[in-house]
Amino acid sequence: MIKISPSILNANFLDLKSQIDLINESEADWIHLDVMDGVFVPNISFGFPIVKAISTHTSKPLDVHLMIVNPERYIETFADSGAYMITVHYEVCPHLHSVIQQIKKAGCKAGVALNPHTDVSLLRPILQDLDMVLIMTVNPGFGGQKFIESSIDKIKELKALAIKINPSLLIQVDGGISTSNIKQLAEAGVDVFVAGTFVFKSDNPVDTIKALKTLA
Repeated sequence: MIKISPSILNANFLDLKSQIDLINESEADWIHLDVMDGVFVPNISFGFPIVKAISTHTSKPLDVHLMIVNPERYIETFADSGAYMITVHYEVCPHLHSVIQQIKKAGCKAGVALNPHTDVSLLRPILQDLDMVLIMTVNPGFGGQKFIESSIDKIKELKALAIKINPSLLIQVDGGISTSNIKQLAEAGVDVFVAGTFVFKSDNPVDTIKALKTLA
């Protein structure tokens, strides 16, 4: 069964409580939180207080995506703030194995994200230690971008590697997800779908989440 992880990056932050209430009422499985530092990506989003506040208002697991440099400095704080899954970027972790172990020691599931230009094969040495790999299907930093079609081949390549090395690995995608491509992506091997703009800019986010789950 696939999972839907709505990204609050596109939620109405003037009324965040009601936006989380919508997710709580929906068939969403996780809540996706994009933490951006304005260095690794050209945007700044939010930090520990928002993560902590959301954790106190939902029973949904928090799927925290760190789009930041030096993520190792903050792992324990995000874990203490309520994170279930912490995903760091391959591109900013020269000591990736150490960071993954740090995440697990903090009591969280560990994920690694790959930018569109980063080759899946680079994760082969560490794939057995991961709980999830996030394939960015847009360039990270902003919502509402168009899905990069070549990502489908990348997903299939990762799925083949996972079958050989770590069959329980979850594959997540983030960027340009909608009812028009979710079925194709699920067939390619995706387990977890991040959807931001498509959910929160729709007329009825609860129904939109249900439609995504049904079509996959």
